Amino acid sequence: MLHSKPSFLQRIARIFRWNRTSYFMMSAFFALIFLIGYVWWPLLEAYIATYDPNISFWRQFDWLLLGDFLVMSLLIMADANLRKDLPIAFIGLMGGLVIESWGTQTELWVYYTNERPPLWIIPAWPIASLSIDRLYRLLRSKMESIPEGVFKFLHWVLLPAFYGYMLFFVWPTLDKSLTIMALILCGFLILTPTDHRAIVLTFIAGSGLGYFLELWGTTRWCWTYYTLQTPPFFAVLAHGMAAVAFWRVFELYQLFIPKLLARLKKSPSELMAAD
Repeated sequence: MLHSKPSFLQRIARIFRWNRTSYFMMSAFFALIFLIGYVWWPLLEAYIATYDPNISFWRQFDWLLLGDFLVMSLLIMADANLRKDLPIAFIGLMGGLVIESWGTQTELWVYYTNERPPLWIIPAWPIASLSIDRLYRLLRSKMESIPEGVFKFLHWVLLPAFYGYMLFFVWPTLDKSLTIMALILCGFLILTPTDHRAIVLTFIAGSGLGYFLELWGTTRWCWTYYTLQTPPFFAVLAHGMAAVAFWRVFELYQLFIPKLLARLKKSPSELMAAD
Protein backbone atom coordinates (compact mmCIF):
# COMPACT_ATOMS: atom_id res chain seq x y z
CA MET A 1 0.00 0.00 0.00
CA LEU A 2 1.44 3.35 -1.06
CA HIS A 3 1.74 6.10 1.55
CA SER A 4 1.40 9.67 0.35
CA LYS A 5 4.32 11.93 1.12
CA PRO A 6 3.49 14.35 3.97
CA SER A 7 3.06 17.95 2.90
CA PHE A 8 5.34 20.75 4.05
CA LEU A 9 2.80 21.89 6.66
CA GLN A 10 2.41 18.32 7.94
CA ARG A 11 6.18 18.01 8.34
CA ILE A 12 6.30 21.32 10.21
CA ALA A 13 3.42 20.17 12.44
CA ARG A 14 5.34 17.00 13.33
CA ILE A 15 8.57 18.84 14.06
CA PHE A 16 6.86 21.32 16.40
CA ARG A 17 4.43 18.69 17.76
CA TRP A 18 1.34 20.64 16.87
CA ASN A 19 -1.99 19.18 17.98
CA ARG A 20 -5.62 20.27 18.16
CA THR A 21 -4.88 22.50 21.15
CA SER A 22 -2.08 24.19 19.16
CA TYR A 23 -4.59 25.51 16.63
CA PHE A 24 -6.87 26.63 19.44
CA MET A 25 -3.96 28.54 21.00
CA MET A 26 -3.16 30.19 17.67
CA SER A 27 -6.81 31.14 17.14
CA ALA A 28 -6.96 32.62 20.65
CA PHE A 29 -3.75 34.56 19.93
CA PHE A 30 -5.21 36.11 16.77
CA ALA A 31 -8.49 36.84 18.55
CA LEU A 32 -6.57 38.61 21.31
CA ILE A 33 -4.66 40.73 18.79
CA PHE A 34 -7.92 41.63 17.02
CA LEU A 35 -9.56 42.54 20.34
CA ILE A 36 -6.64 44.78 21.34
CA GLY A 37 -6.72 46.48 17.94
CA TYR A 38 -10.49 46.99 18.19
CA VAL A 39 -10.59 48.30 21.76
CA TRP A 40 -7.53 50.50 21.38
CA TRP A 41 -8.15 51.47 17.75
CA PRO A 42 -6.85 55.07 18.18
CA LEU A 43 -3.40 53.69 19.09
CA LEU A 44 -3.38 51.40 16.06
CA GLU A 45 -4.62 54.23 13.85
CA ALA A 46 -1.83 56.48 15.07
CA TYR A 47 0.72 53.75 14.30
CA ILE A 48 -0.65 53.26 10.77
CA ALA A 49 -0.53 57.04 10.23
CA THR A 50 3.26 56.95 10.55
CA TYR A 51 3.47 55.22 7.14
CA ASP A 52 5.05 57.48 4.54
CA PRO A 53 4.01 56.67 0.93
CA ASN A 54 7.14 58.42 -0.35
CA ILE A 55 9.36 55.78 1.30
CA SER A 56 9.56 52.17 0.16
CA PHE A 57 7.17 49.89 2.05
CA TRP A 58 9.97 47.34 2.62
CA ARG A 59 12.08 49.96 4.37
CA GLN A 60 9.23 50.97 6.67
CA PHE A 61 7.96 47.50 7.47
CA ASP A 62 8.63 46.44 11.08
CA TRP A 63 10.62 43.26 10.48
CA LEU A 64 11.59 42.90 14.14
CA LEU A 65 7.94 42.98 15.20
CA LEU A 66 7.10 40.38 12.56
CA GLY A 67 9.99 38.20 13.74
CA ASP A 68 8.90 38.43 17.38
CA PHE A 69 5.33 37.63 16.37
CA LEU A 70 6.27 34.61 14.26
CA VAL A 71 8.65 33.14 16.84
CA MET A 72 6.15 33.43 19.68
CA SER A 73 3.37 32.07 17.45
CA LEU A 74 5.41 28.95 16.66
CA LEU A 75 6.45 28.55 20.29
CA ILE A 76 2.99 28.74 21.85
CA MET A 77 1.72 26.17 19.33
CA ALA A 78 4.52 23.69 20.08
CA ASP A 79 3.26 20.69 22.09
CA ALA A 80 0.37 22.74 23.50
CA ASN A 81 -1.55 21.38 26.48
CA LEU A 82 -4.58 23.39 27.57
CA ARG A 83 -4.65 22.01 31.12
CA LYS A 84 -1.06 23.09 31.71
CA ASP A 85 -1.01 26.20 29.52
CA LEU A 86 -4.03 27.96 31.03
CA PRO A 87 -2.44 28.25 34.51
CA ILE A 88 0.84 29.42 32.94
CA ALA A 89 -1.02 32.06 30.93
CA PHE A 90 -3.02 33.22 33.95
CA ILE A 91 0.10 33.48 36.12
CA GLY A 92 1.80 35.45 33.35
CA LEU A 93 -1.20 37.78 33.07
CA MET A 94 -1.34 38.53 36.80
CA GLY A 95 2.44 38.69 37.15
CA GLY A 96 2.71 41.03 34.18
CA LEU A 97 0.13 43.35 35.70
CA VAL A 98 2.12 43.49 38.95
CA ILE A 99 5.44 44.10 37.17
CA GLU A 100 4.06 46.76 34.85
CA SER A 101 2.40 48.49 37.80
CA TRP A 102 5.70 48.51 39.71
CA GLY A 103 7.76 49.81 36.81
CA THR A 104 5.37 52.52 35.65
CA GLN A 105 4.34 53.70 39.12
CA THR A 106 7.99 54.15 40.13
CA GLU A 107 8.79 55.56 36.66
CA LEU A 108 11.61 53.13 36.02
CA TRP A 109 10.02 53.04 32.59
CA VAL A 110 7.21 54.98 30.94
CA TYR A 111 4.97 54.20 27.98
CA TYR A 112 4.37 56.65 25.17
CA THR A 113 0.71 56.84 26.23
CA ASN A 114 1.79 57.77 29.79
CA GLU A 115 -0.56 55.12 31.24
CA ARG A 116 0.54 53.54 34.52
CA PRO A 117 0.29 50.79 33.42
CA PRO A 118 -1.33 50.59 29.97
CA LEU A 119 -3.82 47.70 29.94
CA TRP A 120 -3.11 46.95 26.27
CA ILE A 121 0.40 45.70 27.10
CA ILE A 122 -0.73 43.22 29.80
CA PRO A 123 -1.95 40.49 27.36
CA ALA A 124 1.59 40.27 25.96
CA TRP A 125 2.78 38.75 29.24
CA PRO A 126 0.86 35.43 29.07
CA ILE A 127 1.99 34.98 25.45
CA ALA A 128 5.59 35.57 26.51
CA SER A 129 5.17 33.21 29.48
CA LEU A 130 3.98 30.39 27.22
CA SER A 131 6.82 31.08 24.79
CA ILE A 132 9.39 30.95 27.60
CA ASP A 133 7.88 27.67 28.83
CA ARG A 134 8.48 26.14 25.39
CA LEU A 135 12.05 27.48 25.24
CA TYR A 136 12.73 26.13 28.73
CA ARG A 137 11.46 22.67 27.81
CA LEU A 138 13.58 22.68 24.66
CA LEU A 139 16.70 23.70 26.58
CA ARG A 140 16.05 21.12 29.29
CA SER A 141 15.65 18.30 26.76
CA LYS A 142 19.01 19.24 25.19
CA MET A 143 20.89 19.57 28.49
CA GLU A 144 19.77 16.56 30.52
CA SER A 145 23.29 15.10 30.37
CA ILE A 146 24.86 18.13 32.05
CA PRO A 147 25.51 17.44 35.77
CA GLU A 148 23.27 19.17 38.30
CA GLY A 149 26.35 20.66 39.94
CA VAL A 150 26.94 22.85 36.90
CA PHE A 151 23.52 24.43 37.24
CA LYS A 152 23.96 24.82 40.98
CA PHE A 153 27.18 26.75 40.32
CA LEU A 154 25.50 28.87 37.62
CA HIS A 155 22.60 29.61 39.92
CA TRP A 156 24.83 31.03 42.65
CA VAL A 157 26.80 33.07 40.10
CA LEU A 158 24.16 34.38 37.70
CA LEU A 159 21.29 35.18 40.03
CA PRO A 160 23.21 36.97 42.80
CA ALA A 161 24.99 38.95 40.06
CA PHE A 162 21.61 39.91 38.66
CA TYR A 163 20.44 40.93 42.12
CA GLY A 164 23.42 43.22 42.55
CA TYR A 165 22.74 44.76 39.15
CA MET A 166 19.06 45.12 40.02
CA LEU A 167 19.93 46.95 43.23
CA PHE A 168 22.10 49.37 41.24
CA PHE A 169 19.43 49.92 38.56
CA VAL A 170 16.48 50.51 40.90
CA TRP A 171 18.49 52.58 43.41
CA PRO A 172 16.77 55.89 42.45
CA THR A 173 13.43 54.34 43.49
CA LEU A 174 14.65 52.68 46.68
CA ASP A 175 12.31 54.90 48.69
CA LYS A 176 9.29 53.33 46.96
CA SER A 177 7.47 50.48 48.72
CA LEU A 178 6.92 48.64 45.42
CA THR A 179 10.66 48.56 44.78
CA ILE A 180 11.35 47.27 48.30
CA MET A 181 8.78 44.51 47.75
CA ALA A 182 10.35 43.59 44.40
CA LEU A 183 13.82 43.35 46.00
CA ILE A 184 12.50 41.19 48.85
CA LEU A 185 10.72 38.85 46.43
CA CYS A 186 13.76 38.46 44.16
CA GLY A 187 16.01 37.86 47.16
CA PHE A 188 13.65 35.19 48.47
CA LEU A 189 13.52 33.41 45.09
CA ILE A 190 17.31 33.42 44.78
CA LEU A 191 17.96 32.18 48.31
CA THR A 192 15.36 29.38 48.24
CA PRO A 193 16.04 27.37 45.06
CA THR A 194 13.99 24.23 44.50
CA ASP A 195 15.48 23.06 41.18
CA HIS A 196 18.75 24.68 40.08
CA ARG A 197 18.53 23.30 36.55
CA ALA A 198 15.00 24.59 36.01
CA ILE A 199 15.76 28.00 37.51
CA VAL A 200 18.90 28.60 35.45
CA LEU A 201 17.35 27.42 32.18
CA THR A 202 14.19 29.44 32.79
CA PHE A 203 16.31 32.49 33.55
CA ILE A 204 18.25 32.00 30.29
CA ALA A 205 15.08 31.38 28.23
CA GLY A 206 13.34 34.43 29.69
CA SER A 207 16.35 36.66 29.12
CA GLY A 208 16.78 35.41 25.56
CA LEU A 209 13.21 36.17 24.55
CA GLY A 210 13.25 39.35 26.63
CA TYR A 211 16.13 40.79 24.63
CA PHE A 212 14.17 40.85 21.37
CA LEU A 213 11.00 42.13 23.03
CA GLU A 214 12.89 44.92 24.78
CA LEU A 215 14.84 45.74 21.63
CA TRP A 216 11.61 46.25 19.73
CA GLY A 217 9.84 48.24 22.45
CA THR A 218 12.70 50.60 23.29
CA THR A 219 13.87 51.28 19.74
CA ARG A 220 10.28 52.06 18.66
CA TRP A 221 9.83 54.30 21.73
CA CYS A 222 6.84 52.26 22.81
CA TRP A 223 8.32 52.35 26.29
CA THR A 224 11.36 54.20 27.60
CA TYR A 225 13.58 53.48 30.61
CA TYR A 226 14.88 56.29 32.75
CA THR A 227 18.41 55.45 31.56
CA LEU A 228 17.30 55.95 27.90
CA GLN A 229 19.14 52.74 26.91
CA THR A 230 17.67 50.70 24.04
CA PRO A 231 17.40 48.39 25.84
CA PRO A 232 19.14 48.45 29.23
CA PHE A 233 20.80 45.12 30.04
CA PHE A 234 18.89 45.02 33.32
CA ALA A 235 15.57 44.97 31.46
CA VAL A 236 16.70 41.95 29.45
CA LEU A 237 17.77 40.02 32.56
CA ALA A 238 14.65 41.13 34.41
CA HIS A 239 12.57 39.12 31.94
CA GLY A 240 14.58 36.09 33.02
CA MET A 241 13.97 36.82 36.70
CA ALA A 242 10.27 37.38 36.05
CA ALA A 243 10.12 34.02 34.27
CA VAL A 244 11.72 32.37 37.32
CA ALA A 245 9.12 33.97 39.59
CA PHE A 246 6.28 32.78 37.35
CA TRP A 247 7.80 29.28 37.25
CA ARG A 248 7.91 29.14 41.06
CA VAL A 249 4.24 30.17 41.28
CA PHE A 250 3.35 27.47 38.74
CA GLU A 251 5.26 24.90 40.82
CA LEU A 252 3.20 25.91 43.87
CA TYR A 253 0.05 25.62 41.79
CA GLN A 254 0.96 22.08 40.74
CA LEU A 255 1.77 21.18 44.35
CA PHE A 256 -1.29 22.54 46.13
CA ILE A 257 -4.17 22.55 43.64
CA PRO A 258 -4.42 18.71 43.32
CA LYS A 259 -4.44 18.43 47.12
CA LEU A 260 -7.09 21.13 47.37
CA LEU A 261 -9.28 19.51 44.73
CA ALA A 262 -8.93 16.12 46.40
CA ARG A 263 -9.95 17.66 49.72
CA LEU A 264 -12.99 19.35 48.17
CA LYS A 265 -14.17 16.01 46.76
CA LYS A 266 -14.24 14.44 50.24
CA SER A 267 -17.43 14.38 52.23
CA PRO A 268 -17.65 16.27 55.58
CA SER A 269 -17.44 12.95 57.48
CA GLU A 270 -14.26 11.97 55.61
CA LEU A 271 -12.70 15.36 56.37
CA MET A 272 -13.52 15.04 60.07
CA ALA A 273 -12.04 11.55 60.15
CA ALA A 274 -8.85 12.75 58.39
CA ASP A 275 -8.47 15.61 60.89
